[in-house]
Amino acid sequence: MNIFEYFTPKDKKFFPLFEKAAANATATSKVLVELVNSQSFEKRKELFREIERLEHVGDNITHETFNELSAIFITPFDREDIHNLVSAVDDIVDCIHGASKRMELYKVEEMTPAIIHLSELILKGAEELEVAIYELRNLKNISKIKEATVRINSIENHADDIFDMAIAKLFEVEKNAVEVIKMKDVLSMLETATDKCETAANVINTILIKNA
Repeated sequence: MNIFEYFTPKDKKFFPLFEKAAANATATSKVLVELVNSQSFEKRKELFREIERLEHVGDNITHETFNELSAIFITPFDREDIHNLVSAVDDIVDCIHGASKRMELYKVEEMTPAIIHLSELILKGAEELEVAIYELRNLKNISKIKEATVRINSIENHADDIFDMAIAKLFEVEKNAVEVIKMKDVLSMLETATDKCETAANVINTILIKNA
């Protein structure tokens, strides 16, 4: 029995918080997908507010985790890894919120195929991350964790390709410089959310290596 297994059953604080953070990221991603597929201006306004609410939920989970981190002597794995994991998950939600806020402020009316596709990839990444984080509780199914992180990496690479092609097309067809700036900003924020999914997956892989 390694030290991780010895202390894990006694941990009542961190794993529920990790799982709440991951579930919140998935929930926020689902609202984003609903938002970019909605044709109703009024419905979009509701969804903008819901993403904002979920961003506050994520912040509260992050703050609670950091408070526990400073108060508890024995942690299930390295404090730095806990900090980095929770921060990366929180960053996913922050990026979704940032993208939706820009859509609202810039009055984006047409949700392009690239916006929709990137939003769907964010959701897929968040769902895979939730699977990996849930399995961290006992580390009995390491292969399942690794498979999820590999899929997250593939999702991020796909998002990069979509982003690059969308930006190239934007510069080619859009003659209004202001519109180019607005759309590039939205797309960039969405693509960054997939980067944050990969960052969280990398932290999980670090945890696996340290507790092998």
